[in-house]
Amino acid sequence: MGKVLWHTPLSLDGFIAGPGDDLGWVFDVDGGSGQTAEEIVRSTGALLVGRRTQDVEDRDQPGFYGGAFRGPFFVLRHDPPAQPPVVKGVTGQFLDTVIEDAVVRAKEAAAGANVVVLGANVARQCLEAGLVDEIIVHIAPVLVGGGVRSFERTGGAPIRLRMLSSQVEGETMVLRYAVGQPPEHRR
Repeated sequence: MGKVLWHTPLSLDGFIAGPGDDLGWVFDVDGGSGQTAEEIVRSTGALLVGRRTQDVEDRDQPGFYGGAFRGPFFVLRHDPPAQPPVVKGVTGQFLDTVIEDAVVRAKEAAAGANVVVLGANVARQCLEAGLVDEIIVHIAPVLVGGGVRSFERTGGAPIRLRMLSSQVEGETMVLRYAVGQPPEHRR
């Protein structure tokens, strides 16, 4: 059975996008072989993204994962337009529902493969609902100085992460975490 993964770039100062949702800095960094991204694309059956992420992909990028991901995607947004979302020739679906239902729909479409969450807001909602299994972060040697924080909320208990792996890919450090404490530490 597939997992729910939050996969994201991260500047050293904690941003996943710069001012104006700029992602140019991500593509200016040598990510090495892209081994982790390639593995994620291969193991992913569906994407769950937020409106801003879909807008940025549609505006600036050649498609999700540089156009390598061609599978189903779902855009979580309130008051969706009548026309389905299209990112570089791939048609997705708008969902106007609670996060739990959105994840169920994405899992069904993934047919046993992983669901990847893209975007800070959707990832925060998934994390707060306890729906994320792993977080995969590509830390870039860049100080962006402002933009979209990776995780931001007021209140709530810290979300515990457990290190699964770390590796260098080009100029980036790829960190992989399981969400939550190991069972022997839970009460």
